[in-house]
Amino acid sequence: MRLEKIQDALTKKRILFTYTEDEGRGSLDFQFRGLRYHIWEFEEEGTWGVETNVKHAGRSEDILGDYEKEISELVLGWPDMAVPG
Repeated sequence: MRLEKIQDALTKKRILFTYTEDEGRGSLDFQFRGLRYHIWEFEEEGTWGVETNVKHAGRSEDILGDYEKEISELVLGWPDMAVPG
């Protein structure tokens, strides 16, 4: 399983997501406040990163380095989801 820090952050925020793994690369898709987000992991010449739109919902960008920490901290800063019941 990949992208575990981000999955934990999404779970803490009560954001439902879909996780997929293909050829050792993780992928997360979810909605938050009516917007669709993606986090798609890639590896190029030994460098790992993700393509994502979590910073700017309308625009994808690549994040390299400690992308799990960066994205999980961003998600944890979002407002909590209202859960009925």
